[in-house]
Amino acid sequence: MNAPEPRYQVNQLSPDPRVRFDRAFAEQYVLYAHRLAARGYVQAAVGNMVMRAPHPDYPEGVCYVKAQGVSLEEMSIDDLVITDVPWGRILHGERATTVGHQMNREMLRLRPDVNCVIHLHHDETVAFLAAGYEEIRPIGLTFSYLMQKPVHYLPAHINVEEDVAPIKTFIQGTNCVLMKRHGFTVLGRNVSECYGRVNILAAEVKRNILAEQLAALRGSSVDYISREEMEWMYRQGDAVMYPEVKK
Repeated sequence: MNAPEPRYQVNQLSPDPRVRFDRAFAEQYVLYAHRLAARGYVQAAVGNMVMRAPHPDYPEGVCYVKAQGVSLEEMSIDDLVITDVPWGRILHGERATTVGHQMNREMLRLRPDVNCVIHLHHDETVAFLAAGYEEIRPIGLTFSYLMQKPVHYLPAHINVEEDVAPIKTFIQGTNCVLMKRHGFTVLGRNVSECYGRVNILAAEVKRNILAEQLAALRGSSVDYISREEMEWMYRQGDAVMYPEVKK
């Protein structure tokens, strides 16, 4: 999917009276933003979350997102703005979005099945990858069932917040992007699924650290789940995590 022609500027004030602020939707945003902070995932004003809402006049929906200059921990409902997906015009509100919103919007544009993106500068993830580990290798069963696609790893010199062009080369095959020296970005079909994937990723990073430490003390190796097992669990994710009622 090609990038849209730059007909508008990012953060261009374009108030649209057809785009009404949905307070209940916005309150859900703030609820999950504060839940992320309560778990210790938020540092200063970096990191962000975007939730896509459908709109009859915008085929790709509209984005509810935290404005720049305030953290997910501190924010209130008054700190939300609404943008379009392709260009990042401000449709409701008067404050600019962060540079990371360009990445979030591009992921939503390329993945119509995704309605929430969470990007965090997670301490343990940054430390684990900086310590020389090349990837997160799951120990617990729930990681692959919930993530449902392999993790994609970006080297430190590629910053898709500043240049979104590389995103189209990998985003269809993953629900989680790990960015060395930066943090991670997680995708979900809704905010609850995205939040759950953030939690299981953070948990798996901690499990890797603990397992490596304990194995080193014992002089043994960690019993990681094999790639073949992970691939099978990716395919079974919905059946395991969201079983349907039998009639």
